Amino acid sequence: MGPDTADDAAVFRLPSGQLVAQSVDFFTPIVDEAYDWGRIAAANAVSDIYAMGGLPLTALQLICWPRDELPFELLGEVVEGAQLVLTEAGCVIVGGHSIDDREPKYGFAVTGLVEPDRLVTNAGALPGDVLVLTKPLGTGIISTAIKQGRADQGLRDTAVEIMTTLNAGASRAMAGVVTHAATDITGFGLLGHLGEIVQASRVSAHIESDAVPVIAGVRELAEEGVYPGGSIRNRKAAERFTDFGDVDDTTIRVLADAQTSGGLLIAVPPFEVGRLLERLESETTPSAVVVGEIDEGDGRVVVR
Repeated sequence: MGPDTADDAAVFRLPSGQLVAQSVDFFTPIVDEAYDWGRIAAANAVSDIYAMGGLPLTALQLICWPRDELPFELLGEVVEGAQLVLTEAGCVIVGGHSIDDREPKYGFAVTGLVEPDRLVTNAGALPGDVLVLTKPLGTGIISTAIKQGRADQGLRDTAVEIMTTLNAGASRAMAGVVTHAATDITGFGLLGHLGEIVQASRVSAHIESDAVPVIAGVRELAEEGVYPGGSIRNRKAAERFTDFGDVDDTTIRVLADAQTSGGLLIAVPPFEVGRLLERLESETTPSAVVVGEIDEGDGRVVVR
């Protein structure tokens, strides 16, 4: 797997037949607490490997730090938070690179292994497949609200809990059923990443907007004008391949919201939906719900 289908990770076949998955992700702080920023960055970085059906093994740190403006003790808190999450994932920090930068940035280049019979790409969705989403939307809007001082502690804590929850359980769940396609919902939002699936698979899809889980309080923030710049760009991009019908503007904003460490969007044949939801429940992924279906067509998304 290379860049042709905009998949979550590159996949390289070794002479032994094993598959190596590689991905990279880093970003500026999205919460005020250094420790939680590190946790979120780690969960977000390994998510791409899980989306391919793989297991993350090693991680290289990417650090941009204003050494003359912020103490290294604070960076230590970032790394400590990341280490906690990566240990949970069974992934080892093996090195990395740092530079002096006035704007802090943190993340990882992650390498994992994928069993050949468990590889899941974004290019295999078939008409009739059912779409299951494993985490609620809204972390982009909440992150912006945090920066603007408009998110209360409860909303902030809910978002951090979601963003630091690994997609390991969701990946294990889909490995036990027939899965035609999957991706994780991150910077391009639900619409953008579903757009990648339908374009790579040469199909279309529809989303039942009322079924999409949304973090409580997010719609109200969107209605008040709290909205990330990245999500605005997502919406404009989605207009090229999405039919919104008479869906209200707030719903469109949420569906295009740029997520950090979002859930997996999984396409499975109808006969596997019940078993997938049962496996997700056993993997403590209670937010997983059916949000739409794959249709005949060529790269369009319809929001109902």
